[in-house]
Amino acid sequence: MNHLEKELLAIKNKVNEMWSLVEFQVLAGKDALLNGDQELTKKIIKRGRKVNAYDIKIDRMCENIFALYNPVAVDLRWLMAILKINANIERIGDSSEGIARLVKEAKAPIDPELLQVTRVLEMYEAAETMLAEVQRAFYEENTALARAIIKRDKLLNKIHVKTDQVIIKYIQAHPENIAQSLKISGIIRKLERIGDQITNIAEEIIFYVDAKVVKHKDKAKKKKKKGGEDKPSGTTPSL
Repeated sequence: MNHLEKELLAIKNKVNEMWSLVEFQVLAGKDALLNGDQELTKKIIKRGRKVNAYDIKIDRMCENIFALYNPVAVDLRWLMAILKINANIERIGDSSEGIARLVKEAKAPIDPELLQVTRVLEMYEAAETMLAEVQRAFYEENTALARAIIKRDKLLNKIHVKTDQVIIKYIQAHPENIAQSLKISGIIRKLERIGDQITNIAEEIIFYVDAKVVKHKDKAKKKKKKGGEDKPSGTTPSL
């Protein structure tokens, strides 16, 4: 193993360590939500400082490799992807912190009926599965798994889209519980964002392993079904 390979492996190990911290934040967030555990919310928020420290450290390690080794081809793609993966892991940590703060503000355990009708726990389970699988896809460089993860995000989006309607209906039946309803609405938005961030990571795995850009593919397909965008006249310049 040459020096560059050792440096790349060191970065991969740091990313996995950071992932473990964020995984704790996500899993603990659901426990805090179910049990109204104030101490656990504090631990989740405090763990965010370590996640931020890893974010900075990994960025610097990547910058050093760019400066010292001038990487090309697959190594260059890998480093470019790592910078984006690192940023998205840190954002998942931020979203988890946001959820912990909302749970902390809600104080008492959330009404079980509210949890059920909003399907927030179903979202949590989907997000947890996606996070575990995208970490495995990263470690194994498994693009088939990464593509499957991208499809899983549709469930989170589907639940999120119906949130306002469900929350309004619940508040009409339980006007005394508006505060908790608003907190759950905020938690659902953050879980949907976590799904997007995991999807971004999966896209970067496909980019560095297969050298294929899959970002915005769904949007392009939808436009094609509707007739596509107006094409400008003349030839398209090459990149």
